[in-house]
Amino acid sequence: MNLTLRILKVSLLFLILSVSTGGKAYAQQVLTLEKALNYARQESPDIKKARLNLEQSRENLIARRASLKSSFRLNLTPIEYSHNRQYNDPLSEWYTTESLNSYGTFSVQQPIAVTDGVLTLSNSLRWQDSQSNSSFSGDPFRGFSNNLSLHLDQPLFTYNRTKMELKELEYALENSQINYALQELNLERTVSQAFYQVYEAQVSVNTAREEFENRSQSVDIIRNKVDAGLVAREELLQAELDLMTSRSGYQNRQVELENVKDQFKQMLGMPLEEEVLVLAEVNVMAVDVDLENAMQRAVENRLEIRQRKIDIEAGQFDIIRTNAQNEFKGNIGVSVGLFGENEELTGVFDRPTDNQNIGFSLEIPLWDWGEKKARMRAAQAAQQIREINMDDEKINISLTIRQVHRSLKNLLTQIDIAQKNLENAKLTYDINLEKYKNGDLTSMDLNLYQNQLTQKKTDLTSARISYLLELLNMKIQTLYDFERGEGIVPDLSKY
Repeated sequence: MNLTLRILKVSLLFLILSVSTGGKAYAQQVLTLEKALNYARQESPDIKKARLNLEQSRENLIARRASLKSSFRLNLTPIEYSHNRQYNDPLSEWYTTESLNSYGTFSVQQPIAVTDGVLTLSNSLRWQDSQSNSSFSGDPFRGFSNNLSLHLDQPLFTYNRTKMELKELEYALENSQINYALQELNLERTVSQAFYQVYEAQVSVNTAREEFENRSQSVDIIRNKVDAGLVAREELLQAELDLMTSRSGYQNRQVELENVKDQFKQMLGMPLEEEVLVLAEVNVMAVDVDLENAMQRAVENRLEIRQRKIDIEAGQFDIIRTNAQNEFKGNIGVSVGLFGENEELTGVFDRPTDNQNIGFSLEIPLWDWGEKKARMRAAQAAQQIREINMDDEKINISLTIRQVHRSLKNLLTQIDIAQKNLENAKLTYDINLEKYKNGDLTSMDLNLYQNQLTQKKTDLTSARISYLLELLNMKIQTLYDFERGEGIVPDLSKY
């Protein structure tokens, strides 16, 4: 509570200084860690980019699924006129053709995902007025013609490209969801680090101010002693020099605070002109973390392992795609339809003509000089690398958990040491301050004890913050909150 009041006083001092120097004052936001995290989740540039990548992957999958449904197209040519003069070699005569056309085609195309084929139903309606002055040409025609057809195009002896592409897009979406979840977890770490960095800077400013006030009191004491002729004037000169140094250190801490606050605001996506004050509770309560439990949860829950599995599964597609190079494959095309023509539209199909077409083609590679085998070996080597990467990921996760677990224990010890050092430094300073007041200690000696006290305050704050950040790191590494005793595995379906 006392520390919070001191921070508020320092903040008020900054506001007064800003007004007194003619600086523009902005509304100040008081940020707790939770408030800063909520702000960053909405406005952080990194989370915005992750959200856009997620949206891009989702829309690509939606578009591909939509493309598997029936597509309807209408192509129209309202008018087409031609007038051509040509020469007929067999008859050795020139002739002129003239035609006026208007036509359109309506088609329905249905991809078949199961077989990777395409079924197309089309209907072409044409009106034409054509004539020619050639002796071999027939009578001029002025009327309608219609061609109705159903066509199937089916690849054979090859892999299903439609299914593979759809599965790849599903993996891409899942990967984007995982990246977004990881970005949120990483955001919690980076924001917490920056938040406590600002907090440490605020505490450092407060400590520097206290040191400056203590030195001011020391200067007053030595000045009175000099006026009374109890000590030499050199003592006053040294004390004033120490006071100037303390004032400079205080100002340096203020500058450092403003710099880290600007970086913090950039990370949050907050306007740089906005004033912020962070309030934190850095009291530490030891949390019992069982190493085996932590390692098991990390291996079971970490999203990076799922990403490695996705890489391996997607790698199988690369092998299939590589194996399909210079492959033996075929294609079958079947088309049936009706064609009719008449001078009147209603009579187009009075005497229709049946149209049938079937084609079967094969592509047979004969010799590729070992290209396919070499590419397959390369693809298989890449797949083995992916499998090794997953094993390494599991080992790295276990190593990290073991390191964080050791660090947590060590930091608790460091906090106890820092606490005792601070108590000793404060007691030592109070004792020597009395000696200084009684004339039994020089200002230079008191300066050493003041610096020691300042350093021990900073050490204790840093040790506590380091423990809190390492505990957060353990939560992120295991996706389990050991403080609350609950899992924090992200639900990817909500993204």
